[in-house]
Amino acid sequence: QVQLVESGGGLVQAGGSLRLSCAASGRTFSINAMGWLRQAPGKEREFVASITSRAGATTHADSVKGRFTISRDNAKNTVYLQMNSLEPEDTAVYYCAAYVRFVTNLAVRSPDYRGQGTQVTVSS
Repeated sequence: QVQLVESGGGLVQAGGSLRLSCAASGRTFSINAMGWLRQAPGKEREFVASITSRAGATTHADSVKGRFTISRDNAKNTVYLQMNSLEPEDTAVYYCAAYVRFVTNLAVRSPDYRGQGTQVTVSS
């Protein structure tokens, strides 16, 4: 089993920045990639970004490219999401995700593990 704990969410004005963190514990050696998903009220959950454990290859959704950056610290089993130039449309619950079965095409894969989520609210 893998446990994921997110932190760093909150309320920010449009144009501001936040950094989310996700600490993984348990069978972390089994994780091939980690990422972030988000779900806004009344909308489906959507992929935000992912990063592979070995190569550090990153993928970002088109909606966040140039504004959000995913990174990792393997020594701490932690993944980060730096969010800049936030927009009201970014308001959502952000979930940390861990992928064990897959390492490619993660934007269309369901994660093997998911955290409880952290709320990000961007005011206009």
